[in-house]
Amino acid sequence: MLDRSAPSAPTLPPAAPRGAMCTDCGLSRLEGLARRCGTACQFTVPDYPAAQRRVHGTGEDDPFFGPRVAIHRARMRDPLPGAQWTGLVSALGADLLRRGVVDAVLTLAAHPDDPFRGVPVIVTDPADMAQARGMRMGFAPLLALLGPAAAAGHRRIAVIGVPCQVHALRAVEAELGLDALFVIGTPCSDNTTLSNFHHFLSRLTDRPGDVTYLEFRADYRVEIRFRDGAVRTVPFLDLPLSDLPDDFFPLTCRTCTDYANRLADVVVGYMGGDGDQWVIVRNDRGAAMLDGLGDAVVLSAPASKGSRRGAVAGFLANTERAAGGLPLRRMPRWLRPVVSWLQPRIGPRGTEFARARLEMKAIEAIVHLRRAAPGRMRHMVPDHVWALAAPYGLAPRAGERAEGSDAR
Repeated sequence: MLDRSAPSAPTLPPAAPRGAMCTDCGLSRLEGLARRCGTACQFTVPDYPAAQRRVHGTGEDDPFFGPRVAIHRARMRDPLPGAQWTGLVSALGADLLRRGVVDAVLTLAAHPDDPFRGVPVIVTDPADMAQARGMRMGFAPLLALLGPAAAAGHRRIAVIGVPCQVHALRAVEAELGLDALFVIGTPCSDNTTLSNFHHFLSRLTDRPGDVTYLEFRADYRVEIRFRDGAVRTVPFLDLPLSDLPDDFFPLTCRTCTDYANRLADVVVGYMGGDGDQWVIVRNDRGAAMLDGLGDAVVLSAPASKGSRRGAVAGFLANTERAAGGLPLRRMPRWLRPVVSWLQPRIGPRGTEFARARLEMKAIEAIVHLRRAAPGRMRHMVPDHVWALAAPYGLAPRAGERAEGSDAR
């Protein structure tokens, strides 16, 4: 159990029976709203243009990053201890509580037995946001907290979530009876089960139980921190990704079509930060949240360097081989140190790195959905994903696109 000083972690109803394309966002656990799963889910019949108009109103719809009014490179002036980067996400939640803009923040805290296991919590004290710092793995039914939050009388709330959670939240927003809703998003990160994640850690270090932090950085390295303060970095090319089983990442994460979290008010991630965090402000609510931090956050223009074309084309070739059951093409071991040295110097960086990652996710979604669930393609793959994949020769085949599906 969480200790008494921790934020509220209510007992949640059990999940409804889950299919292969369910991430257990928590909607199925909500009395009166479980029936909305079929229409609210990102993995059924998403309509991003209509949802974006409803949530954001006007604003530039960037072909890569979605609706936005600003993009920043960002960091907290004084990094928060225990944060995944500098603590911008948890700082936004704490600030909303401190200023009385919201009564509660719905987010994930670390389980006391495993820092990487997420526990859905209702935070009402700004100081308790410190327990939400860090990375979580495995699915967590965040939206199931909407019921206990309503029962506690919270009508002005903030939610910190990943795209599949945010998509479902926006779909039922009008039915929640809230006075105010602020949504802080993070880009989707390829998820897996806790057991799979710990197995992955055991491939990276001989003391996986001491790992407290793991981050895929924009400099083509993974940073690992340990309980004793030691830090280790591993080049992407040295990661044992090609040795992982086919089902290491669930189908939902391999076919996500909203990596950039298009329906959040503000999105904080690593993709275009080039050493700092990266913030997409999508609407006036997002701008007001960021402004609330004042001088505590340092903003600058994101850089854009290098070329993504070769990296993305290579990713497509390997993804098609993997989806077809063929072994991945592995770089010779003698060449890896050379390429690892070159990548952060001539490879895509900053905004170009972010564009590369989004194109890769679009390619991954199309290729894996074609293999595993072709009948879903005509409804599940939106226009913005096809547009990202088009420069690499991926185009809709017969029956893969519902006529007018994104023209509503």
